[in-house]
Parts: sequence; structure tokens; C-alpha cells
Amino acid sequence: MGATENPSRERILERIRAAVQSPAPRQPAAAPDGRAIFSPVGDALERFQSECAANLTECLVTSDNTASAATIEGVLASLPPGELFVQDAPELRRMARAWQAGRGMRWSSEGGPGEASQATLTLAEVLVAATGSILVSASCGGRGASVVAPCHIVLARLEQLVPDLETAMARVYERGTAFRNSFMGLITGSSRTADIEKLLVIGAHGPRRLVVVVQRADE
Repeated sequence: MGATENPSRERILERIRAAVQSPAPRQPAAAPDGRAIFSPVGDALERFQSECAANLTECLVTSDNTASAATIEGVLASLPPGELFVQDAPELRRMARAWQAGRGMRWSSEGGPGEASQATLTLAEVLVAATGSILVSASCGGRGASVVAPCHIVLARLEQLVPDLETAMARVYERGTAFRNSFMGLITGSSRTADIEKLLVIGAHGPRRLVVVVQRADE
């Protein structure tokens, strides 16, 4: 059987091919009335912590790997028993001995998180101070890593904190992150909705609890 002709599909694909040949126009950094969309970022860490609090994100700052492992252990101790899904990364492998006792673990190299997972633990690509956002990619174990479990714990280094979204996107493109991964996601606070009767529901489309551990330095 020959291929079915679909001229509409071909026209759409041709427009897409033409569009990707030239870079998208830069968007203005100010609202139509001339005001800045986001206020200037002074102290990036202080701003990030403030935005996290407004977004219902728990931001915990640690000094080094040992302190980060202990902080993660404390967060896990507050959760019900259940599986922990972990991004298979060398730094998390090294830390795992501190908090894996008594809890089943599933590494991202073994497949995606199961519905029984109580928490996922992944790394960040970039942190955005102006919005309190965490940029993750498919490297964390696929889309499900930031959606399935009721608690998402993210480990990041202070050097990954940038002032704004423009800088964040420039960094991931410069490092080739956008080309190596099937998706990138910008997480700003725990999942929530107020669509029904204007009642705020936490954990509507993803984790009810979002924790970011910001490590100041490596050991």
C-alpha cells in the first residue's frame, strides 16, 4: 500500500522547517508600560529563598556533601515508608549510604518511578533566583521523576544559581543540555490548582511537597 498523501501535514512541516532556520526574536524584558517584569536581583541566594517561600517550596541550604546527605536523610525521615526513586548520578550514589537503610530504592537506570514511590531525589540543571524556579531535564529519570511521587527532593549546588530565566536558558543551551535531553521542565513551587470553587488544592498534578537542597560547596 502506498503512502497516503496529506498536503496539509506537508505544509505544516514546511513552515516548521522554515521557522527553525532563523532564531526566534528576543522578547522584551519589560511590560508594555515600560516596567520591568521581575524586580532586579541583588543577593541571588536571598532572592531565591524568598521566592521559594512564596511558591511553597522548601529551600534548605547546606555547607557540603556530608551536610546535604544528612539534610536529605532528615527529609526522608519525615515521609511515610515507601520506595525512593533516585537519579542515577555519581554524587547521589556516594551519598546513598547515609539514607538508604530501611527504605527501598530504585535508581533511574532501572526504569522510571513506580506509583508506590513516596519520594524522588534528583539533581537540578539550573536554579533561577528571580522566580524561585528549578530547571530539570530528562536526565533526572524522565518526566515521571518530577511528577509521580508526592515528594520531590532536588539537590543543587550554589554555583548553579543564576539571576533570571534568560541566563538560565543561555546556560543550558551553552552546555548542550537542551540538545541531549528529550525534555526540560521549569518547576516553580509544589503542584497546585484553584480551578474548582477557588479552593487551593496542593498536589493536584504532581508532588504536594517540593524540597530543594542548595549546597554551598563540594567537599
